[in-house]
Amino acid sequence: MENRISKIKVVMKKKQLDGIIVLSDLNRRYLSGFKGTSGALLITHDQNLLITDFRYIEQATKQAPQFKIIQHTKPLYEELLYQIDKANLSHVGFESHLVSYDTFLTLDKGKHDLISLDDEIELIRMVKDESEIKAIDKAAQIVDEAYQYILKIVEPGMTEIDVKAHLESKMLHLGSEKTSFDTIVASGYRGALPHGLASNKVIERGDMVTLDFGAYYDGYASDITRTFAVGEPSAQMKEIYEIVLESQMTAVNQIRPGITGKEVDSIARNIIEAAGYGKHFGHSLGHGVGLNVHEYPNVSPKSDTVLEPNHVVTIEPGIYVEGLGGVRIEDDILITENGSRRFTNCTKDLIIL
Repeated sequence: MENRISKIKVVMKKKQLDGIIVLSDLNRRYLSGFKGTSGALLITHDQNLLITDFRYIEQATKQAPQFKIIQHTKPLYEELLYQIDKANLSHVGFESHLVSYDTFLTLDKGKHDLISLDDEIELIRMVKDESEIKAIDKAAQIVDEAYQYILKIVEPGMTEIDVKAHLESKMLHLGSEKTSFDTIVASGYRGALPHGLASNKVIERGDMVTLDFGAYYDGYASDITRTFAVGEPSAQMKEIYEIVLESQMTAVNQIRPGITGKEVDSIARNIIEAAGYGKHFGHSLGHGVGLNVHEYPNVSPKSDTVLEPNHVVTIEPGIYVEGLGGVRIEDDILITENGSRRFTNCTKDLIIL
């Protein structure tokens, strides 16, 4: 955590801040190691405070050894304001994009000025350290194994919700803390819905089935999409699958340090457009993954972010044809010094059950 705190203190110096307040769960955990769901950080140039209540004192003491733990008995924000005044802070940064207006009004009292941090902490979080990479690796192993399991049990007559239940239960048994988002199971014509959450639709022979799911392990997410067929699919759906697979694998093979998010997006998108399905690929190619399943850096037509070693992103092109169905294939990718490596490694061949 020491390196993370040093980075935020560089931001404080750049923005001429006397201290920063951190209220969001994920940023609080990232900077302190504290996994509790209630508390605040106050970081200054010469002290690190973690303010929480009686329920979390023992946990905070163990998980955040670089912070002085303060138990609040009055409301959290009152204690925070007291500590700001006690430290005689004038310019205090806060997570303006994550704090409600009511909270801002509560904190905007006293002699200090509140200064927006924008998304400075999230930008620091883009570059993963060894412990973060290890956790994402394990979260990816969980979804890989869960996919192999689900291929053994899916059959015509099951509902999409049945598949979701089996999939999520298996991930829990494999060590997942929870799903990283609401599992998508979209079969047949519902495959044309990029975010087709599992429904009561019955899976029929000949349906393509898209699964988009993820696991959390030690607070870090994975995110994978695979599409397979239950029975022989139509010739057009097979064609669409091969186009998406080529698009996805080409982008994965060419992603590397120094390339921008929009350049990677263009690599994949050009293949789909050349095949005549450009209008059926309407979302970005990918996004960052970490403590949050969607975070920086973005891989989109508008992203000028230059990818660096230890960035983690998804590559997930798709084609969605209303009334027919859809295909999406997604992997989690670690940018390395010389290129990249996949976290998710289960097969991308078209499986026909």
